[in-house]
Amino acid sequence: MANRFSLASALYRSTSCISLFCEVTKNCQSREVPLVSIGPVTRERIEQVSSVIRTYVRHTPVLSVGAQDFGLDGGPIDLKLEYLQHSGSFKARGAFASLLTREIPKAGVVAASGGNHGAAVAYAAQKLGIKATIFVPTISTKAKTDRIRSYGADLVVGGDLYADALAASEEFVARTGALPIHAYDQVETLLGQGTLGGEIEDDIPEMTTLLVAVGGGGLIGGLAAWFEDRVRIIAVEPEMAPTLNHALAAGKPVDAPAGGVAADSLAPRQIGKLMFPIARAHVAQSVLVPDEAIVGAQKALWDHARIATEPGGATAFAALLSGRYVPEPGEKLAVLVCGANTTAVNFG
Repeated sequence: MANRFSLASALYRSTSCISLFCEVTKNCQSREVPLVSIGPVTRERIEQVSSVIRTYVRHTPVLSVGAQDFGLDGGPIDLKLEYLQHSGSFKARGAFASLLTREIPKAGVVAASGGNHGAAVAYAAQKLGIKATIFVPTISTKAKTDRIRSYGADLVVGGDLYADALAASEEFVARTGALPIHAYDQVETLLGQGTLGGEIEDDIPEMTTLLVAVGGGGLIGGLAAWFEDRVRIIAVEPEMAPTLNHALAAGKPVDAPAGGVAADSLAPRQIGKLMFPIARAHVAQSVLVPDEAIVGAQKALWDHARIATEPGGATAFAALLSGRYVPEPGEKLAVLVCGANTTAVNFG
């Protein structure tokens, strides 16, 4: 599909309102917005979206830890602490990318989520003065549903699994005309999550290998589009939710099991269709880890680095601790710690 005008120029087009940001927050119905949904997910377009969302998201820090502290061989491991992002996960990037580059109807926006995407959309909507309705499955944790409510969104429980909540949200869209914000299978989401790649590249220029947890694939799809083959990208999934692993084996997205300790963040039934060609081209390896390794990684991150993360946020690190990913000599490792919407600490 040909672009009517480039994203770069569209980002700075103005209409009846002063700017894109003013237009979004005032919910102007006549405004033009960037045609982000038109075109591929590329490094150039990720850079352009980064310029739009930069003032709304945090540049999260990197913590370098000793491999020996965790019983591993090798040099330091860099942890990108994206769990410190607004709303408690990387998903704030995709949420702001979606809300700042799309026409918002009077009915507001709707999202289906295991929790983190819903919290991110609720947070972004609150900041931009947009009505948000979030559908979650029964497996969503109290920490995540409480966070969604704290941002002023309407919370609806729709079914047992993410796919059930998604179906309920689609019925809501058909009934109300609200704008759906997909958790992973949407161009704006992929572009937004891909902005994390630029930060990692700036913060850890010597990195050769990046370990990334995978659920629906929005994060790893955006990162793979950013890095292409500049670094080795390792996809890490729970054994109980091997969506990308099964898709790569089949050569296309297929249904996969959806369970395990990280089911509220890493267990859709299928990997995203938009990200799959990107992952197939640029993900170097797919690794599966058992639930006990994920829980062990959570404990290790807390014991040795005082990082309190949810199971999905510890999944990438679990690949190292469990030996499911064994780096080659000389690899410079970075691990993405991507979410911390949990209740790990009792403050009395």
